[in-house]
Amino acid sequence: MKPLCLEGLPRELGRAHGVALRQQIRSFLDDDLARLNRVLPRQIGLTTLGPEIAAYRREIAAAAPSLAEEIEGLAEGAEIAPDEAMLLQIRREVMGYSRLYTAGDCTTLCRRGDDGPVLAQTIDLNGDLEDQMVILRIAHRSSPRQVLLLSFTGLLGYLGLNSEGLAIGLNLVLGGTWGPGIPPYLAIRHLLDSCGDIDSCLDWLSRVRLASSRSLLLCDSQRSVTVELCDGQLSVRAGTTLVHTNHFLSEDFVAMDQMNPFSRNSSVRRLEACRAQLDRLGSHGGPEDYMALLCQEPICVSDTGNIRREKTVGAVVMLPKHGMLHVRRGNPALARTEKFCLAA
Repeated sequence: MKPLCLEGLPRELGRAHGVALRQQIRSFLDDDLARLNRVLPRQIGLTTLGPEIAAYRREIAAAAPSLAEEIEGLAEGAEIAPDEAMLLQIRREVMGYSRLYTAGDCTTLCRRGDDGPVLAQTIDLNGDLEDQMVILRIAHRSSPRQVLLLSFTGLLGYLGLNSEGLAIGLNLVLGGTWGPGIPPYLAIRHLLDSCGDIDSCLDWLSRVRLASSRSLLLCDSQRSVTVELCDGQLSVRAGTTLVHTNHFLSEDFVAMDQMNPFSRNSSVRRLEACRAQLDRLGSHGGPEDYMALLCQEPICVSDTGNIRREKTVGAVVMLPKHGMLHVRRGNPALARTEKFCLAA
């Protein structure tokens, strides 16, 4: 993968992004509406989604106006409709969740050592999205802060790090009411754009309405925390070694957990396996050691051949102190590591 380097003010960033990936964005949207109609139980259309998209647009414009501008620029550059550009940002929320069918996704870990923290995770999604993975290197004209992101076609945020040593990973957790608000993927992008430490992240997260439940794993130069977010509430847990999968760990949220028993058992197995692998690894592992950990079953989720089922479509190891992002696209056990740096 070649990183897409973007520089400028918000609308300029979006426009350059859209121009560079115009054909890829158009092809993805034309693939059964960004593959939504290949994973959802019933067919949907852009017209019927119009009121929902408008509600999300209002929420994003109020809480993160620079991202709203960037989305408008994306539509201009890619020559797509504004509603199509917005749909790419809220795709996961449009999918929603069903307690019966949703399996959850991602195993995330963070460990602090003498050479700074390591934040690593699998990326488990449905939709066969490994072919849509992109790397974005973003320089803001209005700020010296730079951002290095792993994301997907037309999506402005997913996971990554910034030049102040802040890194953010994520896990799906299922609970509460999903609806118009700030999509967590865009929330992560906003935090990397705007914050240099965990405290400022927590302050912003406590004041906005997220569109869906999530657990975020954040680390900065001083500490690491997991933040579970559901229905406007957040629960924070700190530690030098942290692991999270797809069930709530906070006692405050356990009763809200909507993951079905089969998927919860899978989540618990991955959590226990990751903790055991970290114990075996010890405190001196390098990036490839963590990458090898993410390749182990059941942490790495196999492809069942069913596009509606989650599978591991990639793995990342972030070294925020050094501004480095190590990536394997596709099944990490079968892929080679690509390295990306904040510095061009």
